[in-house]
Amino acid sequence: MSSRAVLNFMRQQGFPEEPSDACNMHFAGLYFQPRIVFPLVLIATLLQSGPMFLVMSGILWWNVLLPRFNPFEMTYNRFVAPRKGGGLLAPAPGPRRFAQGMAAAFMLGAGLAIRFGQPLLGYVFEGGLIAAFSMLLFGKFCLGAYIFHVLRGEIRFANSTLPWARPRT
Repeated sequence: MSSRAVLNFMRQQGFPEEPSDACNMHFAGLYFQPRIVFPLVLIATLLQSGPMFLVMSGILWWNVLLPRFNPFEMTYNRFVAPRKGGGLLAPAPGPRRFAQGMAAAFMLGAGLAIRFGQPLLGYVFEGGLIAAFSMLLFGKFCLGAYIFHVLRGEIRFANSTLPWARPRT
C-alpha cells in the first residue's frame, strides 16, 4: 500500500490516482531526475560553479518547454523501467513542469550571480535550491508543485497534498 505522503505527492504533481503498486513504481520513477540533479546542485554549490548551474538550468528549461524529450525521463524509460518491470514515465503534467521551471529559474539565478560576482545573491538561490530539493527527496513534498496550485487559486487542494494531509477518499 502506498503511504499517505506518496499518494499526496502524486496528486500534487498532477497525476491521476493509481492502484498502490503502480503508484509506488511511478513515484520511484519520478524521483529518478531529482536523485541525479540534487547531487549536481550540491557539487555546483561547493565548487561555486556558475557554468554548472547554467547548464543544469538549460536542461531543466528544456524539460519544461519540451516535456516529451526530457532526457531524464527518456533515460529512465529506456534503461531503468524495463529492468524494474515498471511502467514508463509519461510527459510531465503542468504542476511538475512548473516545479522544474522554478528550479531552472533558481539555477539560472545562481549561475548568473556567481558569473557576475554577486556571491550573497548566489547563496540565496543556492539555499533555495537545497531547501526545495531536501523537502522533495526527504519529505516527499514538492514546493514548486504546491506553489503552482496556490497560484491557480487551488489553495484547499494544495493544502490537501501536504505530506501529512489525509488523501481524498
